Amino acid sequence: MARAILRRSVCGVIAGVVWMTLPAKAAQTAAAIPDFSGFWARTSLGFENPATGHGPLANLNHRANGASNLSLLAGDDKDPILKPQAAEVVRRLAEWGRRDEAFPQPSNQCLPYPPPYIASNNQEIQLIQLKDRVLILNMFDHQIRYVRLNAQHPAKLTPSWYGDSIGHYEAGALVIDTVGIKPGPFPMTDMMGTPFSKQLHVVERFALVDAATAKKFAERGEAENGVVAGLNGDGVEIDTEHQDKGLQLTVTVEDPGMLNGSWSGTVTYRRPLLDWAESVCAENPREYYAGRDTAIPHADKPDF
Repeated sequence: MARAILRRSVCGVIAGVVWMTLPAKAAQTAAAIPDFSGFWARTSLGFENPATGHGPLANLNHRANGASNLSLLAGDDKDPILKPQAAEVVRRLAEWGRRDEAFPQPSNQCLPYPPPYIASNNQEIQLIQLKDRVLILNMFDHQIRYVRLNAQHPAKLTPSWYGDSIGHYEAGALVIDTVGIKPGPFPMTDMMGTPFSKQLHVVERFALVDAATAKKFAERGEAENGVVAGLNGDGVEIDTEHQDKGLQLTVTVEDPGMLNGSWSGTVTYRRPLLDWAESVCAENPREYYAGRDTAIPHADKPDF
């Protein structure tokens, strides 16, 4: 699990941000569309707990300072939001964490990160806003999501790694609705391994917040989940001297197949101090940062 935290290779990346205004006949005017240009980053992982309502699944393992121990993950399988089949998956994966082993998940298997897992286990993003779509570039593994604006989900949808995402601007925010997320081979909505079914429905809301609010939420996120980069001048660091506004993502998750209700969490980004911190993964079971192989489930006896 430490793979997403420790693997870092800082290099400059030239990325252009394209901004196009909507046609005059469009219901939304350019003035109503927020400008999310540039890079956004954070120094923690996981989701910040919401002010009200059910939050993300908690990690039962903590560091001495009270922050979640992201190197030793053990999700709370007693959380009442989990249906029995989901609780059993979380319980089984938590046993790996108690043995100080990283259970297989998209980040350490070099697989695409499905939403909302991709928001939980990622530190830097860039939104590219076009006339008919928005691109979300993610630092980890060069992953890109495509959001079609002012569109509808197709009647017949083939499940995919990132699902089908449609979006619109509403009250100064970008609202993204995603369904059709492929459940496998490691279907997880968070770093605790909470599983999802084909009924997973994710709503994301990106909005600009003032610098004070961004600082408050970011620091709370660091207190809850720990600081994972930027302490020694490498990896992701935040520009604390020239902050204007922050970018806050609010995620709401529904899954009647695995959950007894919905949960929500936030991710708060601010402007990074350094260039894009490149993070590349080649599909393999070797944890180069730990000098060992990831434990992969196997059968002691052949099935045939």
